[in-house]
Amino acid sequence: MTRHFFGDTTVLLGRSLRHISRSPDTIITTAIMPIAFMLLFVYVFGGAIQTGSDKYVNYLLPGILLITVASGISYTAYRLFLDMKGGIFERFQSMPIARSSALWAHVLTSLVANLISLVVVVLVALLMGFRSGAGALDWLAVAGIMILFTLALTWLAVIPGLTAQSVDGASAFSYPLIFLPFISSAFVPTESMPGPVRAFAENQPVTSIVNTIRDLFAQHQVGDDIWIALAWCASLLIVAYSVAMAIYHRKIS
Repeated sequence: MTRHFFGDTTVLLGRSLRHISRSPDTIITTAIMPIAFMLLFVYVFGGAIQTGSDKYVNYLLPGILLITVASGISYTAYRLFLDMKGGIFERFQSMPIARSSALWAHVLTSLVANLISLVVVVLVALLMGFRSGAGALDWLAVAGIMILFTLALTWLAVIPGLTAQSVDGASAFSYPLIFLPFISSAFVPTESMPGPVRAFAENQPVTSIVNTIRDLFAQHQVGDDIWIALAWCASLLIVAYSVAMAIYHRKIS
């Protein structure tokens, strides 16, 4: 049964990736907005923002990476919505394939597409002067956090992809996620924020994730933020996966 599931998922993943390869504008569009934010904040606002960092792009990049993922997952909900409305899932259920493989194919496609977008954003950051003395293990830790974060948000995107009544409804849910980093330590230190805003910023998931990635890039001692970040990502992943699978099984039953 496990071999059956992995084989079916691999085949359907190939199908989804071929669709992505035929429309690379999806990945380009995903990366354009985070890159635009990075250019705007570094070259327009960066000189007026005091972060204690030698280069503002070094301070900014972790938050931009999260915005990249939040922007990319809207396409997962969009593609899933189109498949649901187009009857693809009903056709898959008439075939001898594992029921959840079609859903997992969408999730893994999102992971691959977002990782490519993240690489593009990092390359642009390097051109803008981003530098890090982080070693291989630090980069692997950053990659691990980003993969876990991407999976968590992708499963969250599956929910509107399955339940939305329109294309706009399927993708619009990502907008609050895109702007959540603005009320965190992603762009400015939380110490500069007024009381209630600071309280929210310091106790929402983006801040702990951003602080962890920033410390890894800067080779600083990683404190409790990493455990808080992992707890947020894992909790969101478990809840989103459980809800999405429950909705999916109800839809195809």
